[in-house]
Amino acid sequence: MSLSVLQGAVEQGFIYSLVALGLFLSYRVLDVADLTTDGSFTLGAACSAILTIQGHPAAGLLLALLAGAAAGLVTALLQTRLGVQPILAGIVTMTGLYSVNLMVMGGRSNLNMLKEENVFTAAEALLGPAGKLLLAGAFALAVGGLLALFLRTQLGLSIRATGDNREMVAASSIDPAFTTTVGLCIANALVSLSGGLLVQYQKFSDVNLGTGMVVIGLASLIIGEVITGRRTILRGIAAAVLGAVIYRIIIAAALAANVGAQNFKLVSAVIVAAAISWPCVREKLQFQKLRREVEKNG
Repeated sequence: MSLSVLQGAVEQGFIYSLVALGLFLSYRVLDVADLTTDGSFTLGAACSAILTIQGHPAAGLLLALLAGAAAGLVTALLQTRLGVQPILAGIVTMTGLYSVNLMVMGGRSNLNMLKEENVFTAAEALLGPAGKLLLAGAFALAVGGLLALFLRTQLGLSIRATGDNREMVAASSIDPAFTTTVGLCIANALVSLSGGLLVQYQKFSDVNLGTGMVVIGLASLIIGEVITGRRTILRGIAAAVLGAVIYRIIIAAALAANVGAQNFKLVSAVIVAAAISWPCVREKLQFQKLRREVEKNG
């Protein structure tokens, strides 16, 4: 694998790490299985692409952030006000977003942005060949740092408490519906921002861009947790960023190994399955090791 391919994988890893950070907030902190992610990722991509074509790439990222928060709000209202189960609420919102994304993209299923200036081309012009890497890394570190600071605030601690014990939070005069809503809005805003960054990075947007993003994000998070652990918020955030980078490097290595296009989905599925199942496999291996030691000493 060449240095340029490795750099590209790291750049994409930083961009996708925002998805893993969003899922860390919803799945790990808030303890909500939110499937809105696939739709909100594409929504951010569509908003970013449209404004980039119109010559406003920075505004496109801001709109992606706000649109993702709005998508999270819809999912949260379905859960907290209408009593829809979290998984079903995410599916309903994700399904509806497919049509919304098409409308945002002017009825087209894909948009070409090859000739458009964006935040990454501006970074390259300013900082040289390393501009994309520095900008993507800056976004990942800034978002991770802000998320860590937010989760230390009173509202952030309330969100963490809601994920730990919803009944206790309700008994403590904290509205779990409000904290759930805030958490889902922020989580989907981060996912949508990731989509907005990705389309400017690759200069292409597609209505199916977010397909499978929940699985990819969770796999990235779990890969990182294998390395850093998840006993603290800082370790969880570091796991999201590191895991996303490692996941993209693995994908790049598979491509460099001349894996056929027809086998790429299979390779991706194996990586995801291995990452998700690793905690269970590790526990079984540790148990077998402990049993052998007991038998040897007994």
